[in-house]
Amino acid sequence: MRAVFVQLQCAPGKTYEVADTLFEREIVSELYSTSGEYDLLMKIYVEGEEDIGKFINDNVANVPGISRSLTTLTFKAF
Repeated sequence: MRAVFVQLQCAPGKTYEVADTLFEREIVSELYSTSGEYDLLMKIYVEGEEDIGKFINDNVANVPGISRSLTTLTFKAF
């Protein structure tokens, strides 16, 4: 499994709805509310062979209320 971090920018007033939807989809390992340019920071785990872009597109980017995302891939843990 590979850890992937995704920052989400939500439409005004939609952050809690986005968070609820992500939890309902059961794809989130950790989810945090953040300050700054992005509203949520989420940690997910993706199978090593799975296409991360497709996974994000199919499971995250289509959540109503998300206006922008930034995906950070991880490599070796120290």
